[in-house]
Amino acid sequence: MKDLHRRQLLRGASAIGGGLALTTLLPSWAQSATPGLAPSMPTLSGPSIDLTISHAQLSVDGRVGHAVTINGTVPGPLLRLKEGQNVRLSVKNELNEETSIHWHGVLVPFQMDGVPGVSFPGIKPSQTFVYEFPIIQSGTYWYHSHSGLQEAEGHYGPIIIDPKDADPVVYDREHVVVLSDFSFMHPHLIFKRMKQQSGVFNFQKQTVASLLAGKDQTLQERIEWAKMRMDPTDISDVTGAALKFLINGHGPKDNWTGLFTPGERVRLRFINTAAQMIFNVRIPGLKMTVVAADGQTVRPVGVDEFQIGNAETYDVIVQPTEDKAFTLVAEAVDRSGMARATLAPRPGMSAPVPPLRERPLATMKDMGMDMSAMNMSGVGAPAAGGMPGMAGMDHASMPGMASTSPPGMAPPKPRGSDAMGGMGSMKMSMRDPLNGPGVKMGPGVQTIAPMPMDRTGEPGQGLESVGHRVLVYQDLVALTPNPDARTPSRALDIHLTGNMERFMWGFDGEKFSEATKPYAFSKGERVRVTLINDTMMAHPIHLHGHFFDLAHGPTGYRPRKHTVIVLPGGKVAWDFTADAGDWAFHCHMLYHMHAGMFQVFSVRPLDGAPA
Repeated sequence: MKDLHRRQLLRGASAIGGGLALTTLLPSWAQSATPGLAPSMPTLSGPSIDLTISHAQLSVDGRVGHAVTINGTVPGPLLRLKEGQNVRLSVKNELNEETSIHWHGVLVPFQMDGVPGVSFPGIKPSQTFVYEFPIIQSGTYWYHSHSGLQEAEGHYGPIIIDPKDADPVVYDREHVVVLSDFSFMHPHLIFKRMKQQSGVFNFQKQTVASLLAGKDQTLQERIEWAKMRMDPTDISDVTGAALKFLINGHGPKDNWTGLFTPGERVRLRFINTAAQMIFNVRIPGLKMTVVAADGQTVRPVGVDEFQIGNAETYDVIVQPTEDKAFTLVAEAVDRSGMARATLAPRPGMSAPVPPLRERPLATMKDMGMDMSAMNMSGVGAPAAGGMPGMAGMDHASMPGMASTSPPGMAPPKPRGSDAMGGMGSMKMSMRDPLNGPGVKMGPGVQTIAPMPMDRTGEPGQGLESVGHRVLVYQDLVALTPNPDARTPSRALDIHLTGNMERFMWGFDGEKFSEATKPYAFSKGERVRVTLINDTMMAHPIHLHGHFFDLAHGPTGYRPRKHTVIVLPGGKVAWDFTADAGDWAFHCHMLYHMHAGMFQVFSVRPLDGAPA
């Protein structure tokens, strides 16, 4: 509790260490949303809520950095709402720049969605904007800025919406677990350095020593990857070299602690609010039962670990029966660090913290060139790149290349195209435009995956052989019937494209600032969207204002999500029913979105407008 007393003494004091100019910019000290012991997260509820966005300084593991806070805390206060109520949220901007709040996963009228330039004009300095909307759902969600890079500075907070009827999840106690990343380097400087130098924050590259020790790749493999200008260790652009990983605003040394009584069913509501990091979550010694994904209840699934992408949420039940502490581990996907907390029956307890596991390496599958499932004998002469048997192949019949269209529906069409472009003529070149019809080829497209695969049955990079059960998307089955089980009337392919060397990202080869038109839909139509990842990095893709049904699982009970990780070289298909408005669609890795991986789903007619 010493840290709590120190924060209380410093709260309200002027900023130090930066002279007069910094003092005026950072007029106060922020608190972590909890002082280190749950349950003490500030909570706001009721029909009218006031929020204030301001600058402050935040102490993480004893070091001070700049933060953007909501009501003076990082994360912002927990908003506890009730299904069926109306809520009015007054947001005051005390920053010297525009700000905003997007209610992530909450179904609101598009004018209340909070994306400057898309659904509203933003909140100017010294102004107040009032959001007002009905609450028509329940579950675990969150809110965050959609202005600049404020989200990376602490502008985020959790939302819990209690159901109007009995909760289908039975539990005795709950803890909200907000995962995030935080840097003492300003996010605009982080972005600038990534534009200047590829892999600038990757301190886990392969070395001569690892080659001599027989680790990682062979010399020949390294030569082949170097020819393609690919780095198999580049799993996450921003790493633990520049980031601290937090739980409820606390670093690993702070050791946030959630209490339990042995035998209780404890509901842990995990929210990944990180600007850039995907986490792998486990509690050594405790099984977890996943009961909800992105706020939507699912049939219970017992797992030992799960991967949670940026902006995803998972609710799990744990039931510790022993009178001892357990370590909650949220390990960075690239193994460059971890967020750490403790579950314990009493304050002051802790458990051993496992070491970081060996960092993963990207593979040919992550390039969209996995041929391990194929019989290559006698198929043809070696193709370019030294991969035998690829010449003249009919890739339409290959594993992973089957159409993702529902039965009886025409194949998916890329935006602005009336044809698929001839799957049978597909080449194994990673720059062949025939492999990405509709993609605008240019400097922002480093590769096009020749053989993208459905990877929703895989646990994520680095988790393939951890020796215990890891959640995969195909484990998820909706607990309640899908509200719209119609077969889609059309299909759309969207390619996730990028140039990792130049830190350029986009959809279908275009960054948002250069896109000529949005993706267009008619109100009420049912559409099959297939996301195809042509890059060698996972992308958590979020669609505002909608839930979509992943294209697997029992008919009528497919898992419903608002954000989905598309693994490198992979593809994910989902169906959605278009709701009227202009809706942001983007990668939820903040720096990728900032670099251009952002678009708009424009659905017409608007409510009340003529068709």
